[in-house]
Amino acid sequence: MILKSCNSKNYTFYYVQKSFRTETGKCSTKNIERLGTIDDLRKRFGDKDPIGEAKKYVAGLTAAEKESNKKVIVEYSPTAFIQKNEQRSYNGGYLFLQKIYHELGLDYICKKLEKKHKNKYDLSEILSMLLYTRVLYPGSKLSSLEDAKRLIEQPSADIHQVYRALSLLATEFNEVQADVYKRSLKLGKRDTRVVYYDLTNYFFEWEEEQGLVQYGHSKEGRPLPIVQMGLFMDKDGFPLAMCIEPGNTAETTTLKPMEELLKEKFGLSKLVVCTDGGLSSYENRKNDSVGDRAFITVQSLKKLKKPLQDWALEATGWHMSGSNEEYDLSQLNPDEYYNVTFYKERWEPIKMSTGEVLEQRLIVTFSFKYREYLSYVRNRQISRAQALIDSGRGNTSKRKSPNDAKRYIKSEYCTSDGELAQIENFSLNQDMIDQESRFDGFYGICTDLEGSAPEIIKINGGRWIIENGFRTMKTDLRARPVYLKRDDRIKAHFLTCFLSLLLYKYLEKKVNRGGQYFTTSEIIGTLRDMNFLSVTGEGYIPTYTRTDLTNNLHGSAGFRTDYQIVTKKQMRSIIAQTKKRDKDNED
Repeated sequence: MILKSCNSKNYTFYYVQKSFRTETGKCSTKNIERLGTIDDLRKRFGDKDPIGEAKKYVAGLTAAEKESNKKVIVEYSPTAFIQKNEQRSYNGGYLFLQKIYHELGLDYICKKLEKKHKNKYDLSEILSMLLYTRVLYPGSKLSSLEDAKRLIEQPSADIHQVYRALSLLATEFNEVQADVYKRSLKLGKRDTRVVYYDLTNYFFEWEEEQGLVQYGHSKEGRPLPIVQMGLFMDKDGFPLAMCIEPGNTAETTTLKPMEELLKEKFGLSKLVVCTDGGLSSYENRKNDSVGDRAFITVQSLKKLKKPLQDWALEATGWHMSGSNEEYDLSQLNPDEYYNVTFYKERWEPIKMSTGEVLEQRLIVTFSFKYREYLSYVRNRQISRAQALIDSGRGNTSKRKSPNDAKRYIKSEYCTSDGELAQIENFSLNQDMIDQESRFDGFYGICTDLEGSAPEIIKINGGRWIIENGFRTMKTDLRARPVYLKRDDRIKAHFLTCFLSLLLYKYLEKKVNRGGQYFTTSEIIGTLRDMNFLSVTGEGYIPTYTRTDLTNNLHGSAGFRTDYQIVTKKQMRSIIAQTKKRDKDNED
């Protein structure tokens, strides 16, 4: 490397220039660092001899590069035992999460909280440990502390400090979320024009009710107490805000407080709130139809009044995006229009319990593909119902949910001839089957927006991103079952799950740029397998397989660990790079 100057009309600029060979073997050069004008050199190296000092700096870069290119020779003996109880393998996959952790300013948030609460332990070390292990080795808090010892950087906290940190985080529950959101804007614009909200619940491995842990409607049908998590996600699928509510809380009552949180703490008031049918009470729709807010929600066609339901299911009056024609579904070839989504719409005033009238737009869609899917699902349930009848297990009193296959079973105390019988007979409920089949292929949406129906249908279709977020949190991050009992620690546990999901989503976005797509299990599995053999006195030898995914991980992070050996000096430099804080992300 050499110091190179370049003259312009008014100034002379200095660069660090490096020679290299192209893929064809030709010699070439490239500027790897811009040092600036002579004034810039004086500011950096002093007034005495700025050119000479700049040359020394370049010579230092050359020496460092030569040092990094030196071959490392390690001798091993086939007769020498390894040291007893010596840890030799370390995980380095967490470094990619660590870089995002610091880019989001989570370390700085922790420093503020430490100062505010005057605690004597390293809150950032504990929080980062909980987030990294939640992604890599999800488990209890005690197991997280033990699993953190697998990382290149070893934890110094004890379990008592971890529990105290959880209690502290619980007191700053909403503030941490809001602060992280504001700092995330430094990484790029967040699309909050449309936000998705949904609720799920998490079970506990005991039967006693206490505090937040209460019996309620379990979405998984488990006979265990639960807590409920409400989650907002932005249009791009990044977690935005969350709440934890007792298991017996009515779903519909959680939406308004969360919207107030977004307004007061996040500065977000102009929103289109998209929810499923379970959260679409008339009161919530009314609340989201004033000011800068609007709503898009699922509407059950089965719950519509008969005249409106008949209109929704009528074969005529359908439209297709990009066409001015009106279609009659009964006259169409299903194979030809298999992948087409048809729609019809009308404004319909709804009288609320308060006497107020809410003007809302009902959009109904139909798809032959969706009809086929619903028919397939129902036929499988009918087969299960028939199997239950045949095996003598058709008792409908033990039905667990509205979607249970037993809803297709009817019981009668009579014979096939209509005679009364003492023994209860079970058979398929054909009336129920016929009634449900009427709705195959149809789907309802309500909104107060006036935009194009296809665009509103598309926005509503984006609700899968929040379902995917819950699925990732429950399966890959294993947020359940919960082993904690104190309310404050339970809240903090889910806060760490929320933040872990946020870190992962940012990493996923970076890795999947450029046309390639890697699944959640592939990404997390690769991070978990990115282990290194520690070579005493020398550095770390990667033991993982280099793949397209590891290449993308390194490309997104701006550092590489996939050399034949990473020297200790190189690893220290990488770790420092992952912890580099953007000055703009400080107060």
